[in-house]
Amino acid sequence: MSSSYEWSLIKLGDLVEGHRGVSYQPHHLLSDHSHDAVVLLRANNIQNGRLVFSDIQVVPEAIVKTDQLLAFGDMAVCMSNGSKSLVGKSAQYKSSLSGNVTVGAFCSIFRPKQDADSGYIKQIFHSAIYQAHIDYSLAGSAINNLKNSDIESLELMVPPKFIQQKIARILQVIDKAIEKTEALIGKYQQIKAGLMHDLFTRGIGPDGKLRPPREQAPELYKETPIGWIPKEWVFDTCEDVCEKVIDCKNRTPPITPDGHPVIRTPNVRYGQFVDDGLVYTDTRSYSVWTARGAPQPGDIVITREAPVGEVCKIPERHQYACLGQRMMLYRVDREKISDDFFLYVLQSRAVQARLDLISGGSTVGHVRVGDIRTLWIFYPESRDEQLQIARALNHICSKLDTEASFLEALQKQKNGLMHDLLTGKVPVQVESEAKPEAVNA
Repeated sequence: MSSSYEWSLIKLGDLVEGHRGVSYQPHHLLSDHSHDAVVLLRANNIQNGRLVFSDIQVVPEAIVKTDQLLAFGDMAVCMSNGSKSLVGKSAQYKSSLSGNVTVGAFCSIFRPKQDADSGYIKQIFHSAIYQAHIDYSLAGSAINNLKNSDIESLELMVPPKFIQQKIARILQVIDKAIEKTEALIGKYQQIKAGLMHDLFTRGIGPDGKLRPPREQAPELYKETPIGWIPKEWVFDTCEDVCEKVIDCKNRTPPITPDGHPVIRTPNVRYGQFVDDGLVYTDTRSYSVWTARGAPQPGDIVITREAPVGEVCKIPERHQYACLGQRMMLYRVDREKISDDFFLYVLQSRAVQARLDLISGGSTVGHVRVGDIRTLWIFYPESRDEQLQIARALNHICSKLDTEASFLEALQKQKNGLMHDLLTGKVPVQVESEAKPEAVNA
């Protein structure tokens, strides 16, 4: 075995050639994809390192140059965007559409040259080295725009092509594991959405099964201001099923390097508490900000603005936290309602639709403190039915959490491997008798 092969300091432009995307006018856009038309992808079609073929444009092939057509292995890159964080994002084209495909003028195509392996190039465009170069290129500029030369100027150490191929194959294994896990998470999310719909429109009957739909058994349901619910369920407001509903002060407390956690809107997403971006405050400020009531693990927090209606439980790991601006807290009366059921029903389509209505329906909507207190709620009178619904949703959420943790571990492993392999810190092992020509064939 041998791992001693010469790496060379070159520019990315020695491995790829950039071609700016197609400029077009509104009158160029076609309503359907005919034989003489080309699918045009934009920055919104580059998502999470992959090309997404929804919300596409179609243009006449007459306005597209030959070198602007995507070929297998090409990288599509966002070169200009109102959001700086999106500039430089990329995805590899793998010919998943029939017919010709191009990119718009705010994107570029980077085509691997003969001495470059397309799989290796993909990893370069998704690496920390590449991202750092993009950040440096955009630093100090008021315009979020890259030229092809900005990307082509990236200097990096690169091995011979047959080593590139070996590195690409190693990283592809973990890429496939990540894709498989992401697909499984997507499947569980669909199952959860369907389960949420059924459980909060039909509930669970005495036989332990979902009630028949209202269309089949209208006598089992009653109409309420929030919609049709099972007859055995109660329509109420949040303040009537809670021991306390606590509002935050009208601003976030002073931020300190450590101390008491401050729960802000970025910490509440998709029913989960998010530690990323968690900030802290000092003991004196904590006392002031909890004068109306100190949050406790198990309490449910809700956002009033930007975005409206995100909810989660305060986890046990945050025993002494306080609320930041635009946050409120529910402490349920467990004699009336299960805290897990309460958390899930707040995420139901009916309650979220109500929040959307009273907030004005915009992404930067705002809900008043009184509206959070009197927010409509509905629940089974039967404690057993509440618990059955909560257990069913806890089960699927547990699967989601497990897969999300596994995905995070895979991504960390991938980042470590990319650093080690793309910098040559850890040399790959290649059979000494293998000739580059044979490997490249």
